[in-house]
Amino acid sequence: IVWYPVSAYFQQHGDTVHVINPRISADLGRFYKRHARSDRLAARTLARVPFVAPEILYPLSLCGGDYLTLQRGCREIDRLITRASAIKNRLRDTDLLGWPGLKQRVFSKNTHPALRWFRDYFYDPRQVVKAGETGVRQAWRADGGAADHEEWIKPLVLLARELLQLYGDSITYIDYTALAAEVAREQHRLADLEADGHIIRLKVTRPLYRQLHPSRNLETIKGVGQDGAAVYVGFIGDPSRFASNRRFRGWSGMIPRSAQSGTLDSKGLRITRAGPNLIKKFAFLDADCGRSHDPQLAAIYYDQMVNKGKHHSQAVCACATHLLDRVRVILTEDRPYELRDVDGTPVTYNEALAIIAERYIVPKDVRRRNSKRARRERAERRAERNEKKKRSRSRSVRG
Repeated sequence: IVWYPVSAYFQQHGDTVHVINPRISADLGRFYKRHARSDRLAARTLARVPFVAPEILYPLSLCGGDYLTLQRGCREIDRLITRASAIKNRLRDTDLLGWPGLKQRVFSKNTHPALRWFRDYFYDPRQVVKAGETGVRQAWRADGGAADHEEWIKPLVLLARELLQLYGDSITYIDYTALAAEVAREQHRLADLEADGHIIRLKVTRPLYRQLHPSRNLETIKGVGQDGAAVYVGFIGDPSRFASNRRFRGWSGMIPRSAQSGTLDSKGLRITRAGPNLIKKFAFLDADCGRSHDPQLAAIYYDQMVNKGKHHSQAVCACATHLLDRVRVILTEDRPYELRDVDGTPVTYNEALAIIAERYIVPKDVRRRNSKRARRERAERRAERNEKKKRSRSRSVRG
């Protein structure tokens, strides 16, 4: 944030401002003086960067206040979503304590329309048993509940009776009055967060996104919605500042680290920490959705899982880099995206789904084989075998 007003001042006066990754300047500063850190050293380090590594410099592009507002709005929505997710997790854990079996027997989906209503009005099983099926149904309908969504009432009453047998009709083990009040407060906070997010989308991010990208061609990429498209438009800004897809990928951070030495070339390393976090987040989420609709992404995912032995997250990251290439091209040329087969043949949406179903469905045994747990177990077995070999060689040498 500190560099923004300074950069704006110099750009207003016709100067070109270059940006450098702060980690690189910090590494160079440690090279010059390992045990010292000061503003004077930082100034000298930045002055030497154009001579030491000019290839890592790129001109700063300040696209304007609208883009900055869109970025900040996207970040605010992400913070609200993170806080809302934490509350949903706490509510789920509270249900496991106060209503064990609720998800399996009553509300199989967290999006069930009656779940939040139940938490607000009938979280105490004594109230449920006292009201019975008739009382709960009448209260549900009186509050505007749909008559065709009442299949949950009977199993709820049965579960409430079992809970009273388990915990007893007292507060010896659980004070349901206090627990219900806690759950109501959490749901109130959750509703406030969701309402704030809705307002920000309605008044900030979506109007700005549609103003800055009126064609909305980004949404023609399978897997990309309005929230993801707003993130791409806000953070990428002017796509022409990236001379190639390779440079764009490096900026985004959706590329793996590299480690080469002599004949050693390490594979499967983590992605770099470069680039905005929201770009990486939505590239991953959109690629995971898009691989089910785009044959080219599906082929990449299938190859990573089946032929290269990657687990799900690694395969999706590989798809995400290709999805970002599409984002850059669509923003640069401002044209709709076309679904194509792996050989470049244009296909319809239904044809794309048929191609994926025929060629690129990853078998379940491959998913089990490539899971993180299975890979960790294989690594542990290899380490154990290597340790045994070392002990065996050590005994033979001593003998």
